[in-house]
Amino acid sequence: MKALQITRWKASPEIVEVDEPEPGPGQVVVRIGGAGACHSDLHLLHDFDEGMLPFSPPFTLGHENAGWVHAIGAGVNWLEVGQPVAVYGPWGCGWCKRCRLGMENYCERQGEIGVFGGGLGLDGGMAPLMLVPSSRLLVPLDTLDPVDAAPLTDAGLTPYHAIKRSLHLLEPGSTAVVIGIGGLGHLAVQILRALTASRIIAVDPRDEALQLASESGADHTVAPGADAADQIRDLTRGRGADVILDVVGSDETLSLATAVSRPLGHVTLVGIAGGSIPFSFFSQPYEVSLATTYWGSITELVEVIALAEAGHLRPHVTRFSLDEAPAVYEKLAAGEIAGRAVVSPTAA
Repeated sequence: MKALQITRWKASPEIVEVDEPEPGPGQVVVRIGGAGACHSDLHLLHDFDEGMLPFSPPFTLGHENAGWVHAIGAGVNWLEVGQPVAVYGPWGCGWCKRCRLGMENYCERQGEIGVFGGGLGLDGGMAPLMLVPSSRLLVPLDTLDPVDAAPLTDAGLTPYHAIKRSLHLLEPGSTAVVIGIGGLGHLAVQILRALTASRIIAVDPRDEALQLASESGADHTVAPGADAADQIRDLTRGRGADVILDVVGSDETLSLATAVSRPLGHVTLVGIAGGSIPFSFFSQPYEVSLATTYWGSITELVEVIALAEAGHLRPHVTRFSLDEAPAVYEKLAAGEIAGRAVVSPTAA
């Protein structure tokens, strides 16, 4: 079968022929309906040299996946061939305390495992079939099309986790700012709208992204620039924002995030553009918490899917075939994708 693989570091992905996977005991093969193209894949493709990560090419891209059960290994219960499922992306040991709590994104033995998951050291979903090492990593779908469900496993789950950890701050009258309205950002706006009564301000330099933010539920949109912080402070009547999600992570966006934060607020860095900010007693308002976050728990993925099944989340998806997948990453790098690009490896 065809697969879109990273074959060497600092190179564009290639479509190659690989063997179809077969499930061993406890394993499941999923026929992929949709695999999201994530901006973090660009960093994986172009930012690393040999030895910088605990794994090496070649492997199939695609860490954001959903489809249908295709084959079941011995000992797997509760699943049937043809059943629609979403694939939980971060794969831990399954045995440590955090994994037992469903937080495989923070597995205590990740260093020993040496890979992060499908599409991150192991073969991911940019192929018709994907081997999932355990049925515990699958979440059943009901009415959702797997193409629409695929982005929920990362682009939905990651901001959901970030928002949920700050939910106690997002009471009526509060303000949340989302910086960067791409695959994660437009879903962050929808999650905030579904879970809170807060004022939502979206920041992005692209007109089409700000339009998508408004359609997703943002109350106000702001273009970055010299007066962006003043605009946000005016919208909050001078108080600043209670929660800021920086889905970009550059020096400029982090500077804006701290500039508009409110005392006791949360600034959560989600994007991995490589930026940083100085941290000192006076570098941000008093008692502002700065945090990073990585994916979310499988329990939170169940909740994200439930929100989508109830109609509260709707990823803005542009569909592509597997043959178009290499060009998708070029479009992603050029900022030409609105919402989420999803590759459908089994589409005709």
